[in-house]
Amino acid sequence: FFLSSSGSPYQSVIETLGNDPQKKFYNVSKLGGTKYDTLPYSIRVLFESSVRNCDGFLVKETDAMNILDWKTKQNNVEVPFCPARVVLQDFTGIPAMVDFAAMREAVRNAGGDPVKVNPACPTDLTVDHSLQIDYSKCAIQNAPNPGGGDSQKPMAKLSPLRAQPRKLPCRGQTSCKGPCGAGDGSRSAGQFAAQIENTPILCPFHLQPLPEPETVLKNQEMEFGRNRERLQFFKWSSKVFKNISIIPPETGMAHQVNLEYLSRVVFEVKDFLYPDSVVGTDSHTTMVNGLGILGWGVGGIETEGVMLGMPVTLTLPEVVGCELTGTASSLATSIDIVLSITKQLRQADVAGKFVEFFGSGISQLSVADRTTIANMCPEYGAILSFFPVDNVTLKHLKHTGFDKAKLEVMEAYLKTVKLFRNYDSSSREPEYSQVVQINLSSIVSYVSGPKRSQDRVAVTNMKSDFQACLNEKFGVKGFQIAAEKQNDIVPVQYEGNEYKLSHGCVVIAAVISCTNNCNPSVMLAAGLLAKKAVEAGLVVKPYIRTSLSPGSGIVTHYLSSSGVLPYLSKLGFEVVGYGCSTCVGNTAPLPEAIRNAIKQGDIIACGVLSGTKNFEGRLCDCVRANYLASPPLVVAYAIAGTVKIDFETEPLGTGFNGKSIYLRDIWPTRGELHTVEEECVISSMFKELKDKMEKGNKRWNLLEAPESTLFPWDLKSTYIRCPSFFDKLAKEPVAPQVIENAHVLLYLGDSVTTDHISPAGSIARSSAAARYLTNKGLTPREFNSYGARRGNDAVMTRGTFANIKLLNKFIGKPAPKTIHFPSGQTLDVFEAAELYQKEGIPVIILAGKKYGLGGSRDWTAKGPYLLGVKAVLAESYEKVHKSQLVGIGIAPLQFLPGENPSTLGLTGREQFSILFPSDLSPGMTLDIKTSTGKVFSVTALFENDVEITLYKYGGSLNFVARRFL
Repeated sequence: FFLSSSGSPYQSVIETLGNDPQKKFYNVSKLGGTKYDTLPYSIRVLFESSVRNCDGFLVKETDAMNILDWKTKQNNVEVPFCPARVVLQDFTGIPAMVDFAAMREAVRNAGGDPVKVNPACPTDLTVDHSLQIDYSKCAIQNAPNPGGGDSQKPMAKLSPLRAQPRKLPCRGQTSCKGPCGAGDGSRSAGQFAAQIENTPILCPFHLQPLPEPETVLKNQEMEFGRNRERLQFFKWSSKVFKNISIIPPETGMAHQVNLEYLSRVVFEVKDFLYPDSVVGTDSHTTMVNGLGILGWGVGGIETEGVMLGMPVTLTLPEVVGCELTGTASSLATSIDIVLSITKQLRQADVAGKFVEFFGSGISQLSVADRTTIANMCPEYGAILSFFPVDNVTLKHLKHTGFDKAKLEVMEAYLKTVKLFRNYDSSSREPEYSQVVQINLSSIVSYVSGPKRSQDRVAVTNMKSDFQACLNEKFGVKGFQIAAEKQNDIVPVQYEGNEYKLSHGCVVIAAVISCTNNCNPSVMLAAGLLAKKAVEAGLVVKPYIRTSLSPGSGIVTHYLSSSGVLPYLSKLGFEVVGYGCSTCVGNTAPLPEAIRNAIKQGDIIACGVLSGTKNFEGRLCDCVRANYLASPPLVVAYAIAGTVKIDFETEPLGTGFNGKSIYLRDIWPTRGELHTVEEECVISSMFKELKDKMEKGNKRWNLLEAPESTLFPWDLKSTYIRCPSFFDKLAKEPVAPQVIENAHVLLYLGDSVTTDHISPAGSIARSSAAARYLTNKGLTPREFNSYGARRGNDAVMTRGTFANIKLLNKFIGKPAPKTIHFPSGQTLDVFEAAELYQKEGIPVIILAGKKYGLGGSRDWTAKGPYLLGVKAVLAESYEKVHKSQLVGIGIAPLQFLPGENPSTLGLTGREQFSILFPSDLSPGMTLDIKTSTGKVFSVTALFENDVEITLYKYGGSLNFVARRFL
């Protein structure tokens, strides 16, 4: 994106850092006088980008001045933003790269040069979403006290980096060479870390490197086997496209790799310094804001535009200042802080706004705490949550092995352009649109659920709240279980023993990484709690699907080096692999006996996970209640076996000698956590992780892939297919076409999430996608997941609106069904849409408030587009999803304030005609006429002339492709 400074109108503010001619920068702090000093730090980053990239075409001087006048222009103007880089993950990255490959084909067919089709912006694609948990139980059994030594001694004295009091033979660890000098304390921590290549699991008795556990190896083998075709396509992409790098499987998650490895904080390109910034197809791209890097998640459609040189266009946002004061209690983890902030900011209505944190409480938060908070911002609707760089940030970067010289340059540059926050100085605070105050001292331990992340429940109230959910009418929290059924118990035989299932029983417990792996304290807390639980004689019932899915090798490294990993394994929390798993619905099926018992007794079974997504039915179709919790609480609820427990008055279970063990007996103290974290989370771990990323892995390095300019499409492939988005590639824009006599494909209510719309998780055997794959000769075992098949538009279109919890008002109950009105048939959504398209009948969608709530996904727009949807008519939209609709060529229409289908007397069974005038303008009011003669007005939610232009071209993909012709 970096443009030559020769034509910039702002050459006068180009300076050199310390008189070094190779370190130039735009000193934007000299523009606008005191106006700049009052800007929020996040807006200063936008301003710098507009000044540096001002070319009079994509970015104009007026854009830069509008940003400088943020105080009066917020919410009133559109501004372009040119991020420094792009981050993709494979689920959303593969359709982007497939579109690039298809674009090369289309440009060649139209007479252009396909070699020119390359990302213009530095792009990193991490293959992290293809992991599925096929194997989850511990393959290596350990003794009850796997760390050896006296279990009554303080944790600090049991650190594996210290001498152990006795020598023990390894038990079941075949690659360990027998008894060894566990008491040899001659090795330094650095020497110890240097012995570890690619962060293997260590023998808990002797600290000798061992192979990865059998579960990891088997899951890796399955991942490469079922995804070979996709991985070959990524390998081809890495060879033929310029300016893109592919980070192979088993390295880590996109947003975690982004944080630990890809982040620069300050870029240095062509002798110029400028702030690091990023957009990504993963909604958790926002994690990097905790490191002082401006970034947020956008749809795959917008990302492709950025990759091809188009800026992201956004309404100059309001910036909500979130003032943190006080100190959180010792029992409150980062998750508790995150969920508390999530609820309070959602109540403050920060949707579509920037959030920027300040206040005395900030200095008490580590970078790990900050990134955890920033990671959750999509759940409270903000575009991003920004923590400016300060001394805590620099200290973190130093400890993680950041180059000292670069740190000095970074600090000097950020202070010069006033992007460094110094709490000790007397400089005035920025001015904010509004201020939300949060006292950390008021935060107690919470979980969130059973269906939405914003519904917090104090752990002390969990038992009574779940009981209330059983009683409550079916809805966002209620399950509507009859009073006489609420105490039902279903006996079940499993592995030769009888167990009893009841409402609230835990059947899935997953310590997963997307929110917590950046924060060692919460993961170590889970490990220390597991250690104390094992030593006390507590166990987890064998039918509970337990798993531990770290986001990167560094997590396994510090869990292993701290000596807690064997205890987690003993309770069933075995490392299953590195990548998204349970959180995206990729968990292994529950045992058949357990599934049958749940269905037979209509039991409200529960899943507990330390992730960010808990929409109903996401983890498993028979698990209706899902709670987000901190990692130690996940372990605690797994031990308890139920969420219907009062930890204050009821024991987790019975330990040795029949003693009742309470949560307070095994909860780790802050002192224990601090000691272990200091010893185990060291800079060498980050160095080892970086080495692992750069080396790749053997399977990836040996993978063969074509090297041709155009991708050789395999017509028999069920993974990679050339999509039809460019079939009508237009050289000039066309006037918007009238939507005439359209039927309503779906009539939806409020809070329809991207999970309801976009295909995710496993492919149900009764679905339209399953029938398609079966017709292609595949067995159910070979279906894989929707995410893995995002490069096949035929599968993804059939999976759109295929969520089992989709509530279509035409049907009256949750089901991925609708009515085809010309025939009166009740069909799968895809089958009905296919019939409408064959009949030449356009379709629209009716919806309520907050349509498109949740994480950003391009198939939430691409899928409806390929189903033939021409427009969505809703009461309100989640901003990112609305932009995606425009980007693909679907008109987003909104009812006028106070109006909705009910107030207008609409049933959804009418046919609708919508006329778009040739002079369509942003925010224009349009008239809709129904087949019953009713006429009503709606607002066309095109925010600017760019969106109207994209809509006229048939979406951003066609607009960008035209540039190569």
